[in-house]
Amino acid sequence: MIAAVVRPLNLVVGLLLSCCFLLTSCHPTQMKSKASQVAQLVLVSLSDPTTFNYAINDSPYSVFPLIYKGLIDENVITTKLEPGLAESWSISTDKKQIIFTLKTGLKWSDGEPLTADDVVFTYRDIYLNKKIPTLYRDFLRIGNTETFPSVHKLDDLRVEFTFVEPFAPFLRYAERLAILPAHALRSSVLSNDANGNPQFLSMWGTNTDPQKIITNGPYKIESYTPSERVILRRNPYYWRKDIQKNPQPYIERIVWQIIASTENQLLRFRSGELDNLNVTPAVFGLLKKEEKRGKYIIYNGGTTAGFSFVGFNLNQGRDRKGKPFIDPIKSRWFNNLVFRQAVAYAIDRNRMKTNIYRGLGEIQHSPIAVQSPYYLSPAAGLKVYDYNPQKTRQMLLEAGFRYNSQKELLDQDGNRVQFNLLVKSEDQSRIDAAVQIQQDLSQIGIKANMQVVSFNVVLQKLLSRRDWDCYVGAFGVPGADVEPNLLSLFWTSQGSFHQFNQGATPGKPLLPGWVVSEWEREIDSLFSAGVKELDQNKRKAIYNRFQQIVAEQLPIFCLVNPISFQAVRERVNPIKFSALGPTFWNIDELKITEK
Repeated sequence: MIAAVVRPLNLVVGLLLSCCFLLTSCHPTQMKSKASQVAQLVLVSLSDPTTFNYAINDSPYSVFPLIYKGLIDENVITTKLEPGLAESWSISTDKKQIIFTLKTGLKWSDGEPLTADDVVFTYRDIYLNKKIPTLYRDFLRIGNTETFPSVHKLDDLRVEFTFVEPFAPFLRYAERLAILPAHALRSSVLSNDANGNPQFLSMWGTNTDPQKIITNGPYKIESYTPSERVILRRNPYYWRKDIQKNPQPYIERIVWQIIASTENQLLRFRSGELDNLNVTPAVFGLLKKEEKRGKYIIYNGGTTAGFSFVGFNLNQGRDRKGKPFIDPIKSRWFNNLVFRQAVAYAIDRNRMKTNIYRGLGEIQHSPIAVQSPYYLSPAAGLKVYDYNPQKTRQMLLEAGFRYNSQKELLDQDGNRVQFNLLVKSEDQSRIDAAVQIQQDLSQIGIKANMQVVSFNVVLQKLLSRRDWDCYVGAFGVPGADVEPNLLSLFWTSQGSFHQFNQGATPGKPLLPGWVVSEWEREIDSLFSAGVKELDQNKRKAIYNRFQQIVAEQLPIFCLVNPISFQAVRERVNPIKFSALGPTFWNIDELKITEK
């Protein structure tokens, strides 16, 4: 889903399900707050946050990477794990126990101590609580069973996690799972509302007084004005210091500006109002020419870590009233493997790369990033679908489809092949890709009707209502190039961002008529095996098989993987940019130097 990324989940949900934080600032004459006379940065979001409750958030538009930390940090450039809230960790010889030792003197933003009790509370009472619908529970599920680690306190600074079997990805997950304050939230977890649900589910919404939202990261929330901005102030109790013992972060104030138009963001950047911009291929040439005069640097982070795709809804289930999620006529097309493969041959990805991405990207064949050691290349046996509309027509005719005198594609019952093409409104390049797909499909007689809606509506259709036909989207989890099991959120049948055949919520009754194919079950089994396997070569074989299944069965068809560019004013340093993580993952050490 996901193209923008949330740091703890770090989704391009796309589902790059990524929140990509874009750093901007006011015009130099406006750069200092009149009230505080401090330098500030302005981050840009395409949408409002949906909640300030980390555990139940499922949107990529959030400030959580700036206000919360997990037990471990990750260096985006080296991909190495580094101390976070925990100063160290040790792993038992049988790989079934991990003990984390917290830093001494940790505090929450209200000055209360942060101890092992908070860690145990966060994992046991929130993430592993079946009454709380949090996607982070997926991170802790061992394989596709309802098996999870146990956690208990050894003393105020030490916490032990125990696993029934080796759990290879856990350390990477410990970086993404924020620790939450027991003293502020425990009572809401233990008490229920009138409907019998934990009151925690209504805690810390966007209407909450920001002063009541307790954080442990570099910043805390000062104020929120819907459709305008979130203002963050440096957390005075944050633990990090530089080698001279100066407190970090150095930047006192951040304004998270909400601008629901990439065109408006571009105008404000070019006029000098903004410090940073996500540079799309469409504007790269223009901005590159102005780089010196505009006093900014365009950083190349390499190809994005997620995957962009077009995919069909394969769900054959019905809602509780017995109504099919998908028109049964369309469902027969979508669940026909030949139909899906024929459509893949009809999409001209070279034209997409040239016209939409200006050549600044690579045709993508696999959902695993090229830079990953787990990537399976076409040369190593991955099936590919090069543009071939003649082959498309031949395959469709052999499968029982036919053309009328107007060259419109009909199925064997005479129904015209047409469906809706869902795409989010906030990303113009995504819309452009959908338009080209619409054109390509028209060349083989298929009518695709554009359905452009906000990303929040897209999420509802994909993950709740299930009432979509074909989706042009993206999904990415920074870190998946190092730990491919992160992709299980999208690919396994119980994954929180599973889209193409989403069943019932775990723990709920199965959907009437819902069918899971053998190849889907094999994907589940492969991810279950991969999470337990510690041998690198054996893990590679597991994820190679996964990529082969995707290429053969085509639940989604990968499109073009663009190069990630960020333009940042020269006065913001040090920028250490990689497409594998948020632009300002090192916010603690950033400084503003006037030029």
